[in-house]
Amino acid sequence: MSKTQYYAASSLDGFIATTDHSLDWLMQFGSLEGTSYEGFIREVGALAMGASTYEWLLRELAKPGPAGEAQPWPYVQPAWVFTSRTLPAVQGADIRFVRGDVRPVHRDMLAAAAGRNLWIVGGGELAGRFLDAGLLDELIVQVMPVTLGTGLPLLPRRIVQPALKLTSAVPYKNTFVEMRYEVVRG
Repeated sequence: MSKTQYYAASSLDGFIATTDHSLDWLMQFGSLEGTSYEGFIREVGALAMGASTYEWLLRELAKPGPAGEAQPWPYVQPAWVFTSRTLPAVQGADIRFVRGDVRPVHRDMLAAAAGRNLWIVGGGELAGRFLDAGLLDELIVQVMPVTLGTGLPLLPRRIVQPALKLTSAVPYKNTFVEMRYEVVRG
């Protein structure tokens, strides 16, 4: 059965990016090799992200290589980008620009994922919208050993009753901890 998962990295004080959407603080920890990412992404059949996350991906991951050649879009899965603006498409990538309610998009994502999981890439507000609609099943958070003081929060929602259920906590690279939380329906 498909799960809708929010997989993200956070500072120790709960921010996923600086106020200007920078992830430089996170990039110092290097590649995702040796983390749970490879197993996680193999189980993902569709993903959703906000416009800022999409623009960051275009700027940082799909930027031209050393010889000026275009780098490939990093995902083979179809991606839904929530935006109210016109954004550039990536040639050869299955990217669908959407706006509004997450529920019909979630249905389309489930159909496209064909039994695999759905990944809410970012940001926190978009993950919160899926949570508000009762569609988020799991949070997978890699907590990094830095504090930002201010920034864009991991999940700008109040979750008190019922609390999230911790299902695992695993240290990686003697540097960070990955925690998995199940969203408990009340």
